[in-house]
Amino acid sequence: MADPIRVLLVDDHQVVRRGLRTFLEVQEDIEVVGEAADGAQAVALAEELRPAVILMDVKMPGVDGIQALRELRRSENPARVLVVTSFTEQRTVVPALRAGAAGYVYKDIDPDALAGAIRSVHAGHVLLQPEVADALLTQESPTAGQGRPGTLTDREREVLGLIADGRSNRDIARHLVLSEKTVKTHVSNILMKLDLADRTQAALWAVRHGIGD
Repeated sequence: MADPIRVLLVDDHQVVRRGLRTFLEVQEDIEVVGEAADGAQAVALAEELRPAVILMDVKMPGVDGIQALRELRRSENPARVLVVTSFTEQRTVVPALRAGAAGYVYKDIDPDALAGAIRSVHAGHVLLQPEVADALLTQESPTAGQGRPGTLTDREREVLGLIADGRSNRDIARHLVLSEKTVKTHVSNILMKLDLADRTQAALWAVRHGIGD
């Protein structure tokens, strides 16, 4: 059996952390290795405990979740951060994802779905609840994704699905047994055909349209 996924819980409310721990500790493949009440403590514990996944609230006193995400990225900590919050506003979603969050879900998520989300981001996927992806794509550019999806080739749709899974060009090239140059060409064609600005918008478009895992 593979080693359990090491998880760090970050939330300023003890009752929330206790509830998350109670549920996650019954998952055979997930191990809660620590708890933090704010972003500063989260960054310190992430360095000390080296969790694979961090469940992070956004709004916390002192150093909040966005600042903690930026510090984790600055220190090149490999932990994947899944934001678990009650804040649905775009002004909260967008900074979190730009700061490096691997996923964004709401606190009313079904417990089993949360466990699945942890496994998904641990596997390297980008995970957004559909309404989050939809709101973010609209906020990024109201006209984004108004291109011609019907003109995508089967290979381009395959590449798009892998982009939505959080794969880099190098990973995609290895997976499809292609050169990185060929993958870059496919990505450029996808962005042009869908009228998107970058691969982040491409990933969001794919999530919105059910492409990828």
